[in-house]
Amino acid sequence: MKFEVGDKVVVNQTNEEGEVIDIINDKMVMVEVRGVKFPAYVDQLDFPYFKRFTEKKLFPPKKEKTFIDNVPKEKKKIIQRVVDGVWLTFIPISVNDEFGDDIVTELKVHLVNRTELDYKFTYKLSYLGNEDFELVNSIRAFEDFYLHDVPFENLNDSPVFSFEFSLVQPLKLKADYYESTLKLKPKQVFTRIEEVRKKGEATFSYKLFEEYPPRPYEDKPTGLDLSSLANAGFKIYDASKVRQNLEPAKTELDLHIEALTPAWESMSNLEILSLQLKTFEKYFDLAIVHHLPWMIVIHGVGTGKLRDEIHEIIRLRKEVKSFANRYHPAYGYGATEIYFGY
Repeated sequence: MKFEVGDKVVVNQTNEEGEVIDIINDKMVMVEVRGVKFPAYVDQLDFPYFKRFTEKKLFPPKKEKTFIDNVPKEKKKIIQRVVDGVWLTFIPISVNDEFGDDIVTELKVHLVNRTELDYKFTYKLSYLGNEDFELVNSIRAFEDFYLHDVPFENLNDSPVFSFEFSLVQPLKLKADYYESTLKLKPKQVFTRIEEVRKKGEATFSYKLFEEYPPRPYEDKPTGLDLSSLANAGFKIYDASKVRQNLEPAKTELDLHIEALTPAWESMSNLEILSLQLKTFEKYFDLAIVHHLPWMIVIHGVGTGKLRDEIHEIIRLRKEVKSFANRYHPAYGYGATEIYFGY
């Protein structure tokens, strides 16, 4: 290895000096330059001695006397930090195979906070709807937090990176929490890796959010006298008994289009899918309002488009504890079981 931890180095592209703080592999190291940490390839770095030597003249000119009044005041260097959101960053780690080709074996996953706020976060990684890894921690402003390594072969199992953020110091006008999810597809990752290789970069990133959201607007009680509305013939409901006035929930929801409308033969594929999703969202919300412990959604097999759309919706809902699209004696693989956690 050309460098060791603690070595002083110069970045060839920017001509800035820094220090090696960690060894990633035989081709990459973690460098710190003026308080900023980032990964870099070894061939992008060099020792600073040659730079310093060439900057010094062999026979320096004779120094002239300088009076204190003529010494210019040193200007303070202002380091401007880039504020552009919270990112999920991946570092591809590769090895040489027997043919001399670089083969990516794993991805190092980092959470990068380039905002001025400190966050608490819950991080979950799942494959095909099954949770594989969970971490609860916090990240400070302008900090880089290492999460874990992901085997490259696992990208074929549709990984979903889910986060729930909240502020370390709650602010009155900011939301209590914010959820963000990233779903990676193998082809998408392969393309990004080829892009960073061509550019000579070490990482690729996805933005989770740019700015922590404000608190949702909440209607305040107006103190209206509802008796006048009742006297005018309007029906007034007791909010504590709202469930009694709602449509019953369904533990088993059949989304086959022929079960939803008799006019399905004249509908386009887009219209059919829209009606199926609208019906699902309606009864999904009813299941939550009625506090059902579980429900089964029958979506059929087909092309899998309806199933995938439903899974995307329920992945983002806090009320869903888990869900599974597994073989069922009655529906085969054409149904998804959803389990709620309140």
